[in-house]
Amino acid sequence: MSAGLVYITGASSGIGQALALRYYRAGWRLALVARRDAELRAWAQAQQLSSDRCAIYAADVCDVAAITATGRACIEAQGLPDVVIANAGISIGIDSAFYEDLAVMQRIYATNNLGLAATFQPFITPMNERRSGTLVGIASVAGIRGLPGHAAYCSSKAAVISYCESLRGECRPQGVKVVTIAPGYVATPLTEKNRYGMPFLLQPEEFADRAFAAIERGVSYRVIPWQMGVIAKIMRALPNFVFDRALVGRARKQRAAE
Repeated sequence: MSAGLVYITGASSGIGQALALRYYRAGWRLALVARRDAELRAWAQAQQLSSDRCAIYAADVCDVAAITATGRACIEAQGLPDVVIANAGISIGIDSAFYEDLAVMQRIYATNNLGLAATFQPFITPMNERRSGTLVGIASVAGIRGLPGHAAYCSSKAAVISYCESLRGECRPQGVKVVTIAPGYVATPLTEKNRYGMPFLLQPEEFADRAFAAIERGVSYRVIPWQMGVIAKIMRALPNFVFDRALVGRARKQRAAE
């Protein structure tokens, strides 16, 4: 795939920021979206990103009207992207025994699931009409099996995997690719407060290099790093009684109230 235009949500930190820089250094034009657009603009200025190759849009993916309008604005101002990366996501522990955590679960789904679908929506029909383009959903290995204290995040990322698989089947006849990237542990603000071990932890730049290569190849699904893919397959194959026993005493993700 030759250099073109990439549209990335959640670009103000972590994986999104690393992907933006990786694409920029490969010669691509950027359309970057973030709720915290002031932070994103400051970062872009610090990185000396050229204004004629980088446009920044302020939008919260939870706001369906705003994020779909942002997609249309990008098409109007910069043209139809070649790659759209729905990266924006949040990770917060919950305990469904607490009433207040239901609102946290609602917010996670609104961001990680409805926000992802709303990110893609403005681009699907024009990409199908053009008969080219790539839609990238950022899932997680946490979507492969449910972890105690992580029910909202794990289930939201399982939904990302299934949603992208469904969308892939819908778009394939028109020549549009749908790529699912499932990161393992990456050193970002989402993981820095985790209270448990994080094997095969990647720096954001290393993750971005591998994700960029996978997207360029148009793979349908990729776990990064591959070692976490092996672990995920083993976890998926474990009988429930073995899996449950292995998680006894495992530290849980922090709840919002903590």
